[in-house]
Amino acid sequence: MITIDALVKTYREGESEVHALRGVSLEIKPGEFTAIAGPSGSGKTTLLNIIGLLDDADSGKILIDGRDIQTFSGKERARFRREKLGFVFQTFNLIPVLTAYENVALALNLLQISAKEIESRTLAILHEVGLKGAENRLPSKLSGGQQQRVAIARALVKKPLLVLADEPTANLDSVTGEEIMKLMLELNKKHGTTFIFSTHDPMVMQYATRLIKLHDGLIVSDERR
Repeated sequence: MITIDALVKTYREGESEVHALRGVSLEIKPGEFTAIAGPSGSGKTTLLNIIGLLDDADSGKILIDGRDIQTFSGKERARFRREKLGFVFQTFNLIPVLTAYENVALALNLLQISAKEIESRTLAILHEVGLKGAENRLPSKLSGGQQQRVAIARALVKKPLLVLADEPTANLDSVTGEEIMKLMLELNKKHGTTFIFSTHDPMVMQYATRLIKLHDGLIVSDERR
């Protein structure tokens, strides 16, 4: 589903250069539950941002579902993100004045589907992630783990090709973080949705069915379990 060939990304900070990616090549198959692991500065977030059309590579090619995303116009990039990709962030990124239900439904409001289907799909995914009864709570009334469950529901409600999760457990305690990883793996198996997540946490790595390790912008190991 994803083919990456010789991806290079360099950032310039003043007079110095940071080589975030140094010719990364890999393929991700549909339905994989893949961790991109490595220490801070290894290039894992940069790689996720390029896959998610949030950043551009300097050179190399990346195909998602057979389409060269680097050739997309601004409008095509926005539409592809809106329709095909789901995002889960370590800081949850929920809209504070919207309820759990409204945060999830918002992901469907820009798609051409009926109000009845929006309601049905939103309630179904919130119940599936364990938030039945919390639909009308604001993020400030939810725990960190519950907020991340809302974020996961928001990512999955539009039935994306791919969910990208950047350090999804970083702001959670270890017990809650493990619950979130179990939930994501369960949803991956149930729906067949492809997940790619970045992490430096060994606990998170153990849940991956594929573990790709980066160091200084290079892949140093790639293990399928």
